[in-house]
Amino acid sequence: MTNVPLQTNTALPRRRLLGYGVGSIGTGVFSSVPGLLLLYYLTDVLGVTAAIAGAVLVVPKAWDVLLNPVVGAASDREAVRTGRRTRLLLLGAVTLPLLFAGMFAVPVDSPGFAAGWAGIMFLLAASAFACFQVPYVALPAEISGEPSERGRAMAWRVVCLTVGILVAGGLAPVLTGAAGGGRAGYALMGAVIGLIMGAAMVASTLATRWIPSRPGPHPLGLVAALRTARGNRPFFLLLGAHVGNTLAVAIMLAGAPYVATYRLDDYGLTSAMFVCMVAPSAFAVPLWRWLARRYGEVGCYAAALVVFAAAAAAAYPLITSTAGVLALSAVVGVCYAAVQLLPLSLMPETVHADAGRTGHAQSGAFTGLWTAAETGALALGPGVFALILAASSFQSSDLDTPVVQPDSALSGLTAGFTLVPAVLLLLSVPLLLAYRRRAAAHLPIEETPEHAV
Repeated sequence: MTNVPLQTNTALPRRRLLGYGVGSIGTGVFSSVPGLLLLYYLTDVLGVTAAIAGAVLVVPKAWDVLLNPVVGAASDREAVRTGRRTRLLLLGAVTLPLLFAGMFAVPVDSPGFAAGWAGIMFLLAASAFACFQVPYVALPAEISGEPSERGRAMAWRVVCLTVGILVAGGLAPVLTGAAGGGRAGYALMGAVIGLIMGAAMVASTLATRWIPSRPGPHPLGLVAALRTARGNRPFFLLLGAHVGNTLAVAIMLAGAPYVATYRLDDYGLTSAMFVCMVAPSAFAVPLWRWLARRYGEVGCYAAALVVFAAAAAAAYPLITSTAGVLALSAVVGVCYAAVQLLPLSLMPETVHADAGRTGHAQSGAFTGLWTAAETGALALGPGVFALILAASSFQSSDLDTPVVQPDSALSGLTAGFTLVPAVLLLLSVPLLLAYRRRAAAHLPIEETPEHAV
């Protein structure tokens, strides 16, 4: 296959943008379903205590935080040898669906065994996800030499990501309920959602083989790559802001089934809450792109964080109103589009700008760090919510022996779903503003032709 030059002024055809973006359907599924359902599956279907269930979700992802930079360096080495990142993409795409299904197919009805089984399957699935996610996130920095084209690629990715999250969050609880809502229901859901996820990731792997990956004349080892990335201050400020809002979203995802069950008295509303949040974000992506071009990406990102925080906090007094919760979920969805699109649009530009400073466009190193931090935040969210449940005396149960939660548990899960995410979103704003000040001191790499990658 003929290499396509990295620097090009030609607009990317839609089929290539779609070929890249469709992979985010798979990443959206894995990023949302465990955070949405795995904690609830352990505490309210299998009877695992909240503290142990929280550990089951956090420990595998903590391993993933360590693994992602290693995968990033390996992806860069593969790119130097072959000019592509295909092998790691394909490895993750074909193994993740099986391991994902295994997470929700605990074969023995025992809380202790269930915790161990789910933890091992989740650890292996997280490792497979890293093999796909890290090189996948590196591709936008290499898909074109034009910032506008990279922006188009990110817009397609976020739309597909939204579709994946919407399918996962809307369909997964429905599939679970269709088979009775117990262990059999979750096993069916894991198998079907895993197939959807795998199909999207394999399709994207095959469709992106044309993208030439050129991280530099020589691959850097892991330590050298991390040392190289360390001096990119704007990257780490942007990453800090992204981690804060990702953690907030992860906490809200983990809390949604509990709010639906214990505050709105209907577990089935989990899907409705999710659809109301995610569906508007798909339509909001073009709006945020237009606003970002007119008013600047950082300003729009900051505004979205503030509105997102206000909507989350406003849900606290309305938590027993189905209409109120669903309406605020829609507002959150509009802001969610921005906190997905805008940091992902800014991140490739920090990678390109850093190439002039270091002489290495180590996309894999940077995306390894990015996905490691993002993965850690996504894992920490359910863990934080589990700690809130444990601290507020939440009582675990199984489907055969439901329990009435004490008032402290109801107050804890309500605050965990609303006020805690609001605080985290607001804490992201100063980091974002510091990023803008730092980034303003550096010319974009595209303005200095001698640094063209």
